[in-house]
Amino acid sequence: MLKSYLDDEEKRGLSQNALYAAESMAADKAGDDETALAWLRKVDIPAHALMAVKKTLGADWIRRHGLKTETADRAYGPDWLDR
Repeated sequence: MLKSYLDDEEKRGLSQNALYAAESMAADKAGDDETALAWLRKVDIPAHALMAVKKTLGADWIRRHGLKTETADRAYGPDWLDR
């Protein structure tokens, strides 16, 4: 189980995906990079956001950190990281 940085009130009303993203941001804010990335690996990141990450940090960063790419695979094709 990953460490949670959110209290029950902060979690209330969030979808599972939004909760993962919020936990990632809270862990990052607390300086816990390892936990922030672990939460981020659980997020279904929108295709356009993954493309922005690719353009700014590179395809290798996405691969190295194990981000889910299914949304972008569907939108841009399975080889989008290599193009």
